[in-house]
Amino acid sequence: MLLYHGSNVIVDKPILLPAQRGLDFGQGFYTTTNEIQAEAFARKVCNRTQSDKGFVSIYDVPSMEELQSALIVHIFPEPDESWLDFVYENRNDKYRGDRYDLVFGPVANDTIYRTFIAYEDGQLTKQETIARLKVRKLYNQLTFCSKRAIAYLHYKDYQIIEREV
Repeated sequence: MLLYHGSNVIVDKPILLPAQRGLDFGQGFYTTTNEIQAEAFARKVCNRTQSDKGFVSIYDVPSMEELQSALIVHIFPEPDESWLDFVYENRNDKYRGDRYDLVFGPVANDTIYRTFIAYEDGQLTKQETIARLKVRKLYNQLTFCSKRAIAYLHYKDYQIIEREV
């Protein structure tokens, strides 16, 4: 299976960095199966850091079935109540539940940011938030949350992404 990671640098040796902000699935190395999503993220990072170009690092990993047999994996098949609780708690540094090597599921990206903020501010109920999220095309993320999991990422190549002006 191929995975992609968008950044303003080539990441040929992924490592776990301390979390600098609340992310959907907590601390980890974030990848996606969607190349277009990784390219968009690389552009976003380039614009934010004023870099001339970005990069999509490409990795080869075993199948999800193989990963599940070797690691502790949690899969969120869709944006449901358990996903919403998990993302909310991670983004607000309140998650104290089970720890996983890998977490896979929808990404709460910029296109749904307002909906998520409205939920965090108490303007939407869980049910209203989930209903709004389900009408959106949500991309996915596969987050490597442990050193053990990162060992399954095998760097393959990279693509250069030009910054949008």
